[in-house]
Amino acid sequence: MRHKQGLILVNLGTPQSPTPEGVKAFLRPFLSDGRVVDLAPWLWRPLLELVILPRRSPRVARNYAPIWTPDGSPLLAIGRRQQAGIKARLLQADIDLPVCLAMTYGEPSLATAWQQLKEQGVEEICLLPLYPQYSSTTMAPVLDTWARVMRREKNVPALHLVRDYHLAPGYIAALANRVRQHWQQNGQGDCLLISFHGIPVRYAKEGDPYPAQCQATANALAQELGLAAEQWRLSFQSRFGKEPWLEPYTDETLLQLPASGVRRLDVICPGFAADCLETLEEIAEEGKAAFLSAGGAAYHYIPALNDQPEHLDLLAQLASQALGIGKPFAS
Repeated sequence: MRHKQGLILVNLGTPQSPTPEGVKAFLRPFLSDGRVVDLAPWLWRPLLELVILPRRSPRVARNYAPIWTPDGSPLLAIGRRQQAGIKARLLQADIDLPVCLAMTYGEPSLATAWQQLKEQGVEEICLLPLYPQYSSTTMAPVLDTWARVMRREKNVPALHLVRDYHLAPGYIAALANRVRQHWQQNGQGDCLLISFHGIPVRYAKEGDPYPAQCQATANALAQELGLAAEQWRLSFQSRFGKEPWLEPYTDETLLQLPASGVRRLDVICPGFAADCLETLEEIAEEGKAAFLSAGGAAYHYIPALNDQPEHLDLLAQLASQALGIGKPFAS
């Protein structure tokens, strides 16, 4: 007899309010995670509490305010739509699978999601972190948190993990179609910048496969779009601290491209399954200002896959395959 199954979509997390207090409550556990910042706690914690949180929280809160929605932060609002859309697709395929949304940091938590599924008699779980590329800074904390949630469970559910999907055909096709739709509406730029969140170079040297997976995704997307080598670039954004991070840096690339003849630039961030502060503010707004100030003429951020039908089809497919109930999904 098959156990009752359930699906948990997992994203990083978000503040509960666009206020310094709300941001601080989110950033504290996030930046305290040794997977994210692996400095010695005796050195890092005082710096975090006395310098970084007091300075960073008000600034981040100000950035959140213009993009906040009636349903909360963009990440949460889009996540809820993804949850509902995947549930609907599964039902259309005659798969009655409970679907929950959870965050590694903040609410709704993995503990809350598990409790909801446990009350429905679920004994077999698919964890689907919304990170196409694996990183020790994103995927690994999901498993760490899940292990803490399971610590006192007497009947630990069977677990199926979607570790990454950086080259899944449906993922690459959805990204390519997102770009083509943008080109149809706005025209094609001189260059497509494919930007991913960065990590310290040291993490990669210690075995994190993230940069190789980002490169593979970028190569596959460029190939799917038929782009020549001079028509696209790969870069890494959001570096933090003084140690070297993956290069080339997105912020520096944006300042350099106009001098190399790129007047019209399109930017996509394939590592984000849902738009959030980092894409909507750092890339769409700050990035645009930097590129135009350096002499660029036109700058377009291409939104994340969010709740696009092809994306929901892909996520439903990944979950059903992981649980051994794979069926084709197509809008």
